Amino acid sequence: MAESNVHYLPGVSPLDLHQSELVDLVSRFTPEDGLHATSVPGLHLIRASAPAQRLPTVYEPGICVVVQGRKQASAMGEVLTYDPLHCLVISVPMPSVGQILDATPEKPYLCVRLSIDPREVGGLILQSETPASPPAKAPRGLQTWRVSAPLLDAVLRLLRLLATPNDLPVLAPMAVREIYYRVLTGELGPRLRELATADSHAHRISRAIELLQRRYAEPVRIEELAGSVHMSASSLHHHFKQVTAMSPLQFQKQLRLHHARRFMLIDGLDAAAAGHRVGYESPSQFSREYRRLFGAPPKAEIQQVRGVEPVTAGR
Repeated sequence: MAESNVHYLPGVSPLDLHQSELVDLVSRFTPEDGLHATSVPGLHLIRASAPAQRLPTVYEPGICVVVQGRKQASAMGEVLTYDPLHCLVISVPMPSVGQILDATPEKPYLCVRLSIDPREVGGLILQSETPASPPAKAPRGLQTWRVSAPLLDAVLRLLRLLATPNDLPVLAPMAVREIYYRVLTGELGPRLRELATADSHAHRISRAIELLQRRYAEPVRIEELAGSVHMSASSLHHHFKQVTAMSPLQFQKQLRLHHARRFMLIDGLDAAAAGHRVGYESPSQFSREYRRLFGAPPKAEIQQVRGVEPVTAGR
């Protein structure tokens, strides 16, 4: 890997130097709030000038490095907080609820998100001479990790390349691979390695999740799902819950509800049509399960997100 050209000042930690420059760079390439794509495939920058309400989403595999502010992600009763000292690593697609906690116009929430390419991670595992020690506990699809100076250094060098587009085709892939490498050789490395290694239980669960994503609106039998990834039904259920904290059917249900919410928010479908599109035959069941997950019935929750005051009887 390329050597860093950062020279540290006496009394100033490398983390502080990296974070300060990262704040400047992310601010430069995010002129307004929102999610900003970059010229590096899979690299996005995020900016928010105010705390946000809790928003349900499906996190795709990636590495999130906060450079300013603080955010929270919760899934199945677990709450993870990530800030300039902690990054979030998503190993498999995970239905979750995210909330930006700390952000102001003067000090906005700033985050770097890099998608994980399983092929690159697999190649690094084969190439790396780091011992493949077993994870301290079963790998989870959503984890936080205390950032290190080498990781931030690699992220910093990748963002610097945004200012020199001619260098991107050659140097950006090298910086991305180093970021993957730093995660693989860090605290969460054994878990990410397990999830990316062919024929491991966690890798088979990842394949089962991919199948559920493709067929979220279809009835899926556990025996059929288990057979497709060469596991027994009981083994699939056990290991699926270790990775996602959910059973396969709970996971599919959350995927359905998240997709239905998207259809209502973006496509303007009503609750009955959205529920039917994602596989619900009973509108009342859809409404009950939607309320259980999102805290309000479909129509009221969508109105809250849009900032529309729900119309009550007598008004």
